[in-house]
Amino acid sequence: QVQLVESGGGLVQAGGSLRLPCAASGRIFSIKTMRWYRQAPGKQRELVASITDLGSTHYVDSVKGRFTISRDNAKNTVYLQMNSLKPEDTAVYYCNALILRIGLSTFNNDWGQGTQVTVSS
Repeated sequence: QVQLVESGGGLVQAGGSLRLPCAASGRIFSIKTMRWYRQAPGKQRELVASITDLGSTHYVDSVKGRFTISRDNAKNTVYLQMNSLKPEDTAVYYCNALILRIGLSTFNNDWGQGTQVTVSS
């Protein structure tokens, strides 16, 4: 059994900051790309940021310069540092990772349960 657990969400004023950790646990052999998605009410889920196992990062244009994705491979954890938050960043944020389980030969696309981020104006 493998789990992804996000935390760190909450209510913050515009211009504020939040840091979202997502920890993977269970029978994990390795993790490739880790991603953060978000879904606002009435909108499709969108990819916010990704980071490969070698540390290459990608961001959606709307968060460039404000958000930073990082990972701690020893802890199987990915982080999303969000600065200069705007009301339009309000959404449920989901962690996603490509995980190879011990004893298996293919990677699985795993998701966390999501954490709510609300930015007030």
